[in-house]
Amino acid sequence: MDPALFNWLMAFLRGGSMLVVFPVFSAAQVPVRVRIASAAFLAWFVCDPLGGPTPGSHDLLGLVGTMAVEVFVGLALGFSARLFFYALDMVGAIVTAEMGLSLQSTINPMSATPGSTVGTLLNYVAAVIWLSLDLHHWLLLGFRRAYELLPIGAAGLGTWTADEMIRRTSGTFLMALQMTGPIIAVSFIISLVFSILARAVPQMNVFTESFSVRALGILATFGLTLHIAAQHMVNYLNRLPEDFLRLAAMMAR
Repeated sequence: MDPALFNWLMAFLRGGSMLVVFPVFSAAQVPVRVRIASAAFLAWFVCDPLGGPTPGSHDLLGLVGTMAVEVFVGLALGFSARLFFYALDMVGAIVTAEMGLSLQSTINPMSATPGSTVGTLLNYVAAVIWLSLDLHHWLLLGFRRAYELLPIGAAGLGTWTADEMIRRTSGTFLMALQMTGPIIAVSFIISLVFSILARAVPQMNVFTESFSVRALGILATFGLTLHIAAQHMVNYLNRLPEDFLRLAAMMAR
Protein backbone atom coordinates (compact mmCIF):
# COMPACT_ATOMS: atom_id res chain seq x y z
CA MET A 1 0.00 0.00 0.00
CA ASP A 2 1.22 3.47 -0.82
CA PRO A 3 2.35 5.29 2.40
CA ALA A 4 0.32 8.42 1.54
CA LEU A 5 -2.83 6.33 1.02
CA PHE A 6 -2.16 4.42 4.22
CA ASN A 7 -1.81 7.64 6.22
CA TRP A 8 -4.96 9.08 4.69
CA LEU A 9 -6.93 5.91 5.47
CA MET A 10 -5.80 5.87 9.11
CA ALA A 11 -6.63 9.58 9.48
CA PHE A 12 -10.02 8.97 7.85
CA LEU A 13 -10.78 6.23 10.38
CA ARG A 14 -9.76 8.41 13.32
CA GLY A 15 -11.67 11.45 12.08
CA GLY A 16 -14.73 9.48 10.97
CA SER A 17 -15.07 7.62 14.27
CA MET A 18 -14.68 10.93 16.12
CA LEU A 19 -17.51 12.54 14.13
CA VAL A 20 -19.82 9.61 14.96
CA VAL A 21 -20.10 10.85 18.55
CA PHE A 22 -18.88 14.44 18.14
CA PRO A 23 -21.41 17.19 19.01
CA VAL A 24 -23.41 18.73 16.16
CA PHE A 25 -22.02 16.27 13.59
CA SER A 26 -23.54 13.31 15.43
CA ALA A 27 -27.05 14.82 15.22
CA ALA A 28 -29.61 12.70 13.44
CA GLN A 29 -30.37 15.56 11.05
CA VAL A 30 -26.79 15.54 9.70
CA PRO A 31 -26.70 13.25 6.63
CA VAL A 32 -24.24 10.36 6.63
CA ARG A 33 -22.71 11.70 3.41
CA VAL A 34 -21.86 14.95 5.18
CA ARG A 35 -20.11 13.05 7.97
CA ILE A 36 -18.14 10.96 5.46
CA ALA A 37 -17.16 14.07 3.49
CA SER A 38 -16.14 15.85 6.71
CA ALA A 39 -14.03 12.86 7.76
CA ALA A 40 -12.38 12.82 4.32
CA PHE A 41 -11.58 16.52 4.67
CA LEU A 42 -10.12 15.95 8.14
CA ALA A 43 -7.94 13.16 6.77
CA TRP A 44 -6.75 15.39 3.93
CA PHE A 45 -6.09 18.20 6.41
CA VAL A 46 -3.79 16.16 8.67
CA CYS A 47 -2.38 13.31 6.58
CA ASP A 48 0.92 14.89 5.44
CA PRO A 49 2.98 13.97 7.36
CA LEU A 50 1.60 11.83 10.16
CA GLY A 51 4.47 9.59 11.13
CA GLY A 52 3.81 6.28 12.80
CA PRO A 53 4.35 2.82 11.31
CA THR A 54 4.71 2.31 7.59
CA PRO A 55 2.26 0.05 5.75
CA GLY A 56 5.04 -2.32 4.79
CA SER A 57 5.59 -3.28 8.43
CA HIS A 58 2.08 -4.72 8.77
CA ASP A 59 0.59 -8.03 7.86
CA LEU A 60 -3.18 -8.27 7.51
CA LEU A 61 -3.73 -8.88 11.22
CA GLY A 62 -1.46 -5.97 12.17
CA LEU A 63 -3.26 -3.69 9.72
CA VAL A 64 -6.63 -4.58 11.23
CA GLY A 65 -5.21 -3.94 14.71
CA THR A 66 -3.92 -0.52 13.68
CA MET A 67 -7.30 0.34 12.18
CA ALA A 68 -9.03 -0.71 15.41
CA VAL A 69 -6.63 1.47 17.44
CA GLU A 70 -7.37 4.50 15.26
CA VAL A 71 -11.12 3.95 15.58
CA PHE A 72 -10.72 3.75 19.35
CA VAL A 73 -8.73 6.99 19.43
CA GLY A 74 -11.36 8.79 17.36
CA LEU A 75 -14.20 7.56 19.57
CA ALA A 76 -12.31 8.65 22.70
CA LEU A 77 -11.70 12.15 21.31
CA GLY A 78 -15.32 12.53 20.19
CA PHE A 79 -16.64 11.21 23.49
CA SER A 80 -14.53 13.69 25.45
CA ALA A 81 -16.20 16.52 23.52
CA ARG A 82 -19.67 14.94 23.75
CA LEU A 83 -19.57 14.80 27.55
CA PHE A 84 -20.38 18.51 27.78
CA PHE A 85 -23.61 18.02 25.84
CA TYR A 86 -24.51 15.13 28.13
CA ALA A 87 -24.15 17.59 31.00
CA LEU A 88 -26.54 19.98 29.22
CA ASP A 89 -29.08 17.16 28.88
CA MET A 90 -28.71 16.56 32.61
CA VAL A 91 -29.29 20.25 33.30
CA GLY A 92 -32.47 20.15 31.22
CA ALA A 93 -33.70 17.07 33.07
CA ILE A 94 -33.10 18.72 36.47
CA VAL A 95 -34.83 21.97 35.48
CA THR A 96 -37.92 20.26 34.06
CA ALA A 97 -38.14 17.94 37.06
CA GLU A 98 -38.01 20.88 39.47
CA MET A 99 -40.71 22.66 37.44
CA GLY A 100 -42.92 19.57 37.61
CA LEU A 101 -42.94 19.14 33.82
CA SER A 102 -40.86 15.99 33.57
CA LEU A 103 -43.63 14.12 31.73
CA GLN A 104 -43.27 16.46 28.78
CA SER A 105 -40.56 15.41 26.32
CA THR A 106 -39.35 16.25 22.86
CA ILE A 107 -36.80 14.87 20.42
CA ASN A 108 -33.30 16.16 21.07
CA PRO A 109 -31.68 16.88 17.67
CA MET A 110 -28.23 16.19 19.09
CA SER A 111 -29.02 12.65 20.17
CA ALA A 112 -32.30 11.73 18.42
CA THR A 113 -33.71 10.54 21.75
CA PRO A 114 -36.55 11.98 23.85
CA GLY A 115 -35.37 14.76 26.13
CA SER A 116 -36.48 17.91 27.85
CA THR A 117 -37.27 21.17 26.09
CA VAL A 118 -34.76 22.99 28.31
CA GLY A 119 -32.05 20.50 27.40
CA THR A 120 -32.79 20.93 23.70
CA LEU A 121 -32.63 24.72 24.09
CA LEU A 122 -29.26 24.49 25.86
CA ASN A 123 -27.93 22.18 23.16
CA TYR A 124 -28.83 24.75 20.52
CA VAL A 125 -27.24 27.55 22.55
CA ALA A 126 -24.02 25.55 22.99
CA ALA A 127 -23.88 24.77 19.26
CA VAL A 128 -24.30 28.46 18.38
CA ILE A 129 -21.60 29.46 20.88
CA TRP A 130 -19.27 26.79 19.49
CA LEU A 131 -19.63 28.17 15.97
CA SER A 132 -19.70 31.88 16.87
CA LEU A 133 -16.44 31.62 18.85
CA ASP A 134 -14.72 30.01 15.85
CA LEU A 135 -13.95 26.97 17.98
CA HIS A 136 -14.46 24.58 15.06
CA HIS A 137 -11.23 25.92 13.56
CA TRP A 138 -9.39 25.54 16.84
CA LEU A 139 -10.66 21.98 17.12
CA LEU A 140 -9.24 21.28 13.66
CA LEU A 141 -5.87 22.49 14.87
CA GLY A 142 -6.21 20.46 18.06
CA PHE A 143 -7.04 17.35 16.04
CA ARG A 144 -3.98 17.98 13.84
CA ARG A 145 -1.64 18.57 16.78
CA ALA A 146 -2.89 15.40 18.47
CA TYR A 147 -0.90 13.46 15.86
CA GLU A 148 2.28 15.03 17.20
CA LEU A 149 1.58 13.43 20.57
CA LEU A 150 -0.18 10.31 19.34
CA PRO A 151 1.04 9.04 15.94
CA ILE A 152 -0.75 6.35 13.97
CA GLY A 153 -1.03 3.07 15.88
CA ALA A 154 0.72 4.43 18.99
CA ALA A 155 -2.29 4.55 21.31
CA GLY A 156 -2.59 2.32 24.31
CA LEU A 157 -5.34 1.76 26.87
CA GLY A 158 -3.81 1.94 30.32
CA THR A 159 -5.03 2.72 33.79
CA TRP A 160 -4.17 6.39 33.28
CA THR A 161 -6.46 6.57 30.24
CA ALA A 162 -9.32 4.89 32.11
CA ASP A 163 -8.81 7.20 35.09
CA GLU A 164 -8.89 10.26 32.82
CA MET A 165 -12.14 9.18 31.16
CA ILE A 166 -13.72 8.45 34.55
CA ARG A 167 -12.61 11.88 35.78
CA ARG A 168 -14.12 13.57 32.75
CA THR A 169 -17.37 11.63 33.10
CA SER A 170 -17.70 12.49 36.78
CA GLY A 171 -17.02 16.13 35.88
CA THR A 172 -20.29 16.26 33.95
CA PHE A 173 -22.23 15.89 37.21
CA LEU A 174 -20.29 18.77 38.78
CA MET A 175 -20.86 20.91 35.69
CA ALA A 176 -24.60 20.19 35.74
CA LEU A 177 -24.74 21.02 39.45
CA GLN A 178 -22.95 24.34 38.92
CA MET A 179 -25.38 25.35 36.17
CA THR A 180 -28.49 24.31 38.10
CA GLY A 181 -27.40 25.50 41.57
CA PRO A 182 -29.58 28.66 41.60
CA ILE A 183 -32.59 26.73 40.31
CA ILE A 184 -32.24 24.03 42.97
CA ALA A 185 -31.92 26.74 45.65
CA VAL A 186 -35.08 28.52 44.47
CA SER A 187 -36.96 25.22 44.34
CA PHE A 188 -35.89 24.47 47.91
CA ILE A 189 -37.02 27.90 49.11
CA ILE A 190 -40.42 27.49 47.41
CA SER A 191 -40.86 24.05 48.99
CA LEU A 192 -39.90 25.46 52.39
CA VAL A 193 -42.37 28.35 52.11
CA PHE A 194 -45.26 26.12 51.11
CA SER A 195 -44.39 23.67 53.88
CA ILE A 196 -44.74 26.51 56.38
CA LEU A 197 -48.01 27.59 54.76
CA ALA A 198 -49.31 24.03 55.02
CA ARG A 199 -48.76 24.11 58.78
CA ALA A 200 -50.11 27.66 59.17
CA VAL A 201 -53.16 27.23 56.90
CA PRO A 202 -54.23 23.55 56.96
CA GLN A 203 -57.28 24.29 54.80
CA MET A 204 -55.05 25.39 51.92
CA ASN A 205 -54.37 22.85 49.17
CA VAL A 206 -50.63 23.42 49.14
CA PHE A 207 -49.84 20.65 46.68
CA THR A 208 -52.04 22.17 43.95
CA GLU A 209 -51.17 25.80 44.60
CA SER A 210 -47.42 25.19 44.56
CA PHE A 211 -47.34 24.01 40.93
CA SER A 212 -47.87 27.41 39.32
CA VAL A 213 -45.61 29.25 41.78
CA ARG A 214 -42.85 26.68 41.35
CA ALA A 215 -43.07 26.77 37.55
CA LEU A 216 -43.02 30.58 37.41
CA GLY A 217 -40.23 30.92 39.97
CA ILE A 218 -37.94 28.36 38.35
CA LEU A 219 -38.66 29.67 34.85
CA ALA A 220 -37.78 33.21 35.97
CA THR A 221 -34.62 31.98 37.69
CA PHE A 222 -33.59 30.03 34.61
CA GLY A 223 -34.03 33.12 32.42
CA LEU A 224 -32.12 35.36 34.83
CA THR A 225 -29.21 32.92 35.18
CA LEU A 226 -28.99 31.87 31.53
CA HIS A 227 -26.00 34.17 31.01
CA ILE A 228 -24.18 32.31 33.81
CA ALA A 229 -24.92 29.02 32.07
CA ALA A 230 -23.65 30.50 28.81
CA GLN A 231 -20.41 31.50 30.53
CA HIS A 232 -19.97 27.93 31.76
CA MET A 233 -20.46 26.78 28.16
CA VAL A 234 -17.86 29.22 26.88
CA ASN A 235 -15.33 28.18 29.53
CA TYR A 236 -15.72 24.50 28.75
CA LEU A 237 -15.81 24.84 24.98
CA ASN A 238 -12.63 26.93 25.05
CA ARG A 239 -10.87 24.02 26.77
CA LEU A 240 -11.82 21.43 24.18
CA PRO A 241 -8.70 21.78 21.95
CA GLU A 242 -6.46 21.45 25.02
CA ASP A 243 -8.52 18.48 26.20
CA PHE A 244 -7.86 16.80 22.85
CA LEU A 245 -4.12 17.19 23.35
CA ARG A 246 -4.23 16.07 26.98
CA LEU A 247 -6.21 12.96 26.16
CA ALA A 248 -3.88 12.17 23.23
CA ALA A 249 -0.88 12.50 25.55
CA MET A 250 -2.59 10.17 28.04
CA MET A 251 -3.16 7.48 25.42
CA ALA A 252 0.41 7.81 24.13
CA ARG A 253 2.00 6.79 27.46
